[in-house]
Amino acid sequence: MAETFKDLGICDQLVEACENLGWKIPSKIQAEVIPHALNGKDLIGLAETGSGKTGAFALPILQALLESRQAFFACVLSPTRELAIQIADQFEALGSGFGIKSIVLVGGGEAAIMEQYINLARWRPHIIVGTPGQLLYHLSNTKGFSLRTLKYLVLDEADSLLNDEFEKSIDEILKIVPRERRTYLFSATMTRKVKKLRRVCLRNPVKIEVAEKYSTVDTLEQHFCFMPIKYKDCYLVYILEKKCGFSSMVFTRTGNATRFIALMLRNLGLGAISISGKMAQSKRLEALNQFKAGECNILICTNVASRGLDIPSVDMVINYDIPSNPKDYIHRVGRTARAGRPGVAISLVTDENELRTFLEIENRVGMKFPELPFKKEKVLLLKERVDEAKKISRRTIKESEDKSKNRGRDDVEDEDEDDMDEFLDVKNGKSSKKMRK
Repeated sequence: MAETFKDLGICDQLVEACENLGWKIPSKIQAEVIPHALNGKDLIGLAETGSGKTGAFALPILQALLESRQAFFACVLSPTRELAIQIADQFEALGSGFGIKSIVLVGGGEAAIMEQYINLARWRPHIIVGTPGQLLYHLSNTKGFSLRTLKYLVLDEADSLLNDEFEKSIDEILKIVPRERRTYLFSATMTRKVKKLRRVCLRNPVKIEVAEKYSTVDTLEQHFCFMPIKYKDCYLVYILEKKCGFSSMVFTRTGNATRFIALMLRNLGLGAISISGKMAQSKRLEALNQFKAGECNILICTNVASRGLDIPSVDMVINYDIPSNPKDYIHRVGRTARAGRPGVAISLVTDENELRTFLEIENRVGMKFPELPFKKEKVLLLKERVDEAKKISRRTIKESEDKSKNRGRDDVEDEDEDDMDEFLDVKNGKSSKKMRK
């Protein structure tokens, strides 16, 4: 294992940039990937979330870019807006001292598209980071923008990028980009579609895997709790109040559930905010930034927040709804216990179907998770408060929906804005709906 980035062949300028970011020692994936990347190899990198995959591909690309300063030099594709923004931030942080310019191409309405159009022409950025659909839109509609001179193509979270939602766009992009390029696939898991793509778009790639498939990090404590579904919210509140000083992410199956649970918890005086794919990009980023800044310590989310987001201070992940497969479980719990820090993951199991799925997760991870020994009578002391908070939350959502209908449309973004205002009111002690403990 290399002890420094310089040992890997990284130039002095970028070594200094790494030190400025607090990167002293390369992670396992970085130590394995970077030498091959500097030697011009195509790569498949498989590593657990929080392992430093972004640095593993950003540093070799930046080192090559320092020699050419070519516009539209590298393109990184991401399955989500938030991950794309985070990757671009990492490139800019590493390349800030060298005048490296990057752009993020993600959806966000006509104003966002126009701003991207102007910046592509004005900046002629070196690094393009975006979601497949938005990149393809600009390749088709933005005058003067092409990837004919592209030198590097990166598919981050490649298994997600090859889902049905993106597959057609990826195929179109691969037809457009030059054949003479370096291609990197990075993911936490290897799937059949990733193997298929390997045959299509990589040339003699080096495959690097620094963890077993479906593995979790050693610093993660994993537990489960079995309860009747009618008491599920009581158990959730009990855990969050017991760990009131923790920064926590609670994963649900649907966007509607994130909104309802966040309202319920705020009505109980807990600092919760929600994020889901239904929200406008600006609202999602606002919620993420509030969570990162510690303005609220509980983020209620769907799988949109399970991949790639760098939120280093998450202490606990709760699976309110059991994920449908082990891969999603790995990505969810990978939000905590990052970079050697400790973390806790708790899964709430309510029926035989969820139990079967959970046992499959245990089997694929290769370990049995201990059950938390909560006393039911203590948990049910919360039932009256929780029931009242849920009643208020249902009324709040109905009022918001009625208001939207009166405007003549089902305006989800306005409902999200109402929720954000509600959060700020609760935070500032102004909400008449806030429950007393």
